[in-house]
Amino acid sequence: MTAALNYLVPIVGIATACAALAVCRASYYRAQKPRPAPKPRPTPRRALSAAQRDNVLAILDSDRFADKAPRQVYAELLDEGDYVCSVRTMYRILAANQQVRERRHQRRHPSYVKPELVAHAPNQVWSWDITKVPGPVRGCYFSLYVALDIFSRYVVGWTVARTENAALARAFLAEAFERHGIQPGQLVCHADRGTPMTARSTSLLYADLGVTQSHSRPHVSDDNPYSEAAFRHFLYRPEMPERFGSLEDARSFFATLFDWYNEHHYHSGIALLTPADVHCGRAAAIITARQLVLDAAYAEHPERFVRHPPRHPTLPAVAWINPPAAALTQS
Repeated sequence: MTAALNYLVPIVGIATACAALAVCRASYYRAQKPRPAPKPRPTPRRALSAAQRDNVLAILDSDRFADKAPRQVYAELLDEGDYVCSVRTMYRILAANQQVRERRHQRRHPSYVKPELVAHAPNQVWSWDITKVPGPVRGCYFSLYVALDIFSRYVVGWTVARTENAALARAFLAEAFERHGIQPGQLVCHADRGTPMTARSTSLLYADLGVTQSHSRPHVSDDNPYSEAAFRHFLYRPEMPERFGSLEDARSFFATLFDWYNEHHYHSGIALLTPADVHCGRAAAIITARQLVLDAAYAEHPERFVRHPPRHPTLPAVAWINPPAAALTQS
């Protein structure tokens, strides 16, 4: 309100500005008067002297009491027959020295680095995760393990198990690495921070095979976007049953689903190609053949294409997890 008045007064005058903003003129005049500086608060006669305050601070900062709250210090000193000051005075002295904080030794969480991963071709970066699928009765769930190549969106490995543990995760990953012929130094394997993902056995598998491991930051689902999006696509299919009658039933269903997804699903994120087309290197030939069809359609009916001749979408050159600002600017 004061800013608005200061803006209007030079233009329309004090009376008109105050009337327009429904402000009393006396309040305006009062606000224009300089306020006197507050007088320093006098020190009470009963306050501790400077030496006594230094002594209290030295006691609180001593090795004996450095990790204890003032109330703990106060009680312990009383047990020893010593009274230096009240608890409130201890807090005042600590506040004057910028020491009012958590005084106890506590575990410090590490600073997690945002993963920035890029793939220029298949089998350079995989993303994998585990989700639950409903079992035969309420409260019974099976664990679905899925590994995805982020460049081609190809499901490179999957399994359904009764439980979620590190031994199953290790076997699942080892089988996928062997089937795709992963060589040392070739692959980065990204996952969240679930127990099977961060288990020692999983880390040893990565080390033995020369696979670089990468993990999402805690509670940041955007750090594993490909797996999250794939699970949403898989689990919300119309044919997804409400419950699976058995483990064999679930395995049969997902075998059919992943075969359709890899071989027959035209993915909008990879130029309307199937994941198998991109993963197996057929993308360029298919796009060329499709462009010939589009060119023929344009030659036959150019009047149907108002802005420009039809062009087939191009396959993205890279796939990122958390692209840096420079990569976004270039794209």
